[in-house]
Amino acid sequence: MYDNVADHGRGTRRCDGARCDLWGVVMSAQDPPIEVRRPTMRDVAIRAGTSFKTVSRVVNDEGGVSVELERRVRAAIAEIGLPPHVGARSLRRTDRRTATIGLLLEDVANPFSAAVARAVEDVAVPRGVIVYSASLDEDPARERALVTQFAARGVDGLVVAPAGAEHEHLAAELRAGTPVVCVDRIATGLAADAVVSTNDTGAAEGVRHLLAAGHRRIAFLGDRPTIATAAQRFAGYADALREAGLPVDPALVVEGLRSPSDADGAVTTLLGRRDPPTAAFTAQNLLTAGAVRALRRARVHRRVALVGFDDILLADLLDPGITVVAQDPEAIGRIAAELLFDRIAGGAGEPQVRFVPTTLIRRGSGEIPPAD
Repeated sequence: MYDNVADHGRGTRRCDGARCDLWGVVMSAQDPPIEVRRPTMRDVAIRAGTSFKTVSRVVNDEGGVSVELERRVRAAIAEIGLPPHVGARSLRRTDRRTATIGLLLEDVANPFSAAVARAVEDVAVPRGVIVYSASLDEDPARERALVTQFAARGVDGLVVAPAGAEHEHLAAELRAGTPVVCVDRIATGLAADAVVSTNDTGAAEGVRHLLAAGHRRIAFLGDRPTIATAAQRFAGYADALREAGLPVDPALVVEGLRSPSDADGAVTTLLGRRDPPTAAFTAQNLLTAGAVRALRRARVHRRVALVGFDDILLADLLDPGITVVAQDPEAIGRIAAELLFDRIAGGAGEPQVRFVPTTLIRRGSGEIPPAD
């Protein structure tokens, strides 16, 4: 069966070849295998020679148990490794908190979302709070379902990147006393705190940078225009062009792109035009990655300038390096978590919107001058 002592996270077996002891139950090697399960309070009661109710009182610090009996119960708990039961502890709290929060982001696999999630965890974990996270995939129905499911599990608060235009489900949670903080975008018509990047001004800064290098035919590659951040970044692009006395050329604007392959195809098509753009502004990190691939495959990555919104992995190691308008996802996640815990603790006051500035990082691709 097992050699010597084997701890499998669900109890300890002590074995000496033909015999094996699981919490004091001796088995021979000829016995059929049994499932090694997580120890329970009933196992503690058997080990301590007492009742389930007595063990429950000790575990939940209810009192009414003699010192000697409590000592036996706690010794049994230590011996078999009974895990703490957060749910049981939460039931006896007067505030009914569960020491959990929900985190709903566009896609937890996206580097931006992953950085936000880690920052939220870095604030929550030292407080003894567990973070449940899920991806929304820009699907309002999925958002409503996940909010309902997280609320049913009694989370103490929610951090959400709203996917839809209607937020009654979030308003209902606020009315029920569950704090909500929005990240990456502001929920329209919802009286909730929010932490967002300066999307429009950041995009405008990136396009102005290309204009300053002499470019006049600057393509825009964006996500779905129904997404607030995508619309704000296009607005920044358009504002910068207007400031320079240039119209927005619809032939240079491609929206509704969701993936690197979408951006790759869009850039390839633009480069095939008789009057291709001399520069491109990509309004999302995945689109920047696709644009880089298309430019390098066409061998024009040193002739066509590129500025991307949000940083991408290894952007500084390419040649040329990728110039980006970088967000600060760590600050966004940290501020959102701090706002949420303040609300959970009873913080009052009007909802606030916190803007986290973007930063233009020059690496080479955005400084390429037009060839003509």
